Amino acid sequence: MRRREFITGLAGATAWPLAARAQQPAMPVIGFLNSQSPDGYTERLRGFRQGLKEAGFIEGENVAIEYRWAENQLDRLPALATDLVRRRVAVVVALGSPNLAMVAKAATTTIPIVFLVGEDPVRFGLVASLARPGGNITGINLFNNEINAKRLTLLRELIPTAVRAAVLVNPTNASIAETTAKDVETAAHALGLRLQVHNAGTSREIDATFATFAGERPDALFVAGDPFFNSRRTQLVNLATRHALPASYPARDFAEAGGLMSYGANIADAWRHVGSYAGRILKGATPADLPVVQSSKFELVINAQTATMLDLTVPPQLLARADEVIE
Repeated sequence: MRRREFITGLAGATAWPLAARAQQPAMPVIGFLNSQSPDGYTERLRGFRQGLKEAGFIEGENVAIEYRWAENQLDRLPALATDLVRRRVAVVVALGSPNLAMVAKAATTTIPIVFLVGEDPVRFGLVASLARPGGNITGINLFNNEINAKRLTLLRELIPTAVRAAVLVNPTNASIAETTAKDVETAAHALGLRLQVHNAGTSREIDATFATFAGERPDALFVAGDPFFNSRRTQLVNLATRHALPASYPARDFAEAGGLMSYGANIADAWRHVGSYAGRILKGATPADLPVVQSSKFELVINAQTATMLDLTVPPQLLARADEVIE
């Protein structure tokens, strides 16, 4: 073989794998939209990535994720959602309130969307029905609002002498705030409790609300399920402890941070479902054919250390029903 022919053949052999790599399909990209900041979401993100893994996708290996956190600046959400659409992500996951899911839905009618909400997605017009969502959107319903009455009942069971309870809601999530207030008011009437609803949509407003508790001295506190409150759970738990105020929270994250009691859906498991659905869509499934998943794992978590600090005796029957007691 002549030297020139050998060099030409070698160059062709080198170019072939480069060309083959260039023809490989690009790594799919998931657009991640959340109204808060990544602080405090480590466990939930781990659940999301686990769901992706179960569907055959590992971040950085065969799927990329574009994260967009609004840092509790809700007016930024439309622009963040539009940016993800402009980048032509393969699927958008919107984890938080119905308003967040509606922002994503308004941004695109073609890119698949997977939501995570605590309220009925049919009532908000997100999907046509739970069984057959229709359109480009499906997701997971946590039933947070549907279990408000039970959570208040559990709080009263823990503190049977309670007469007045404060309810903390976030007015910037009007739908959650209004539904929570309505649900607990109905339950409180049956339990013989008097309620006072307080609004707090910023960290300063949380501080100001707890400052009023020093004078009002409610017997218990009911914290609404809200993404903002989850992001401020350390602040809420510390203030409740400082004011010696028994409180009920919507998720185990609060009890693990030192909160007295939590009852609600297993959030990490719900995020895992979101990841699983996103993976199935990347494999070709369409949102219209994926029914909305309704949470079936609900957890009662009691922090026995906090109960002791508050000089509370947890009834044995309540301890027996707890999914976890933090000693």
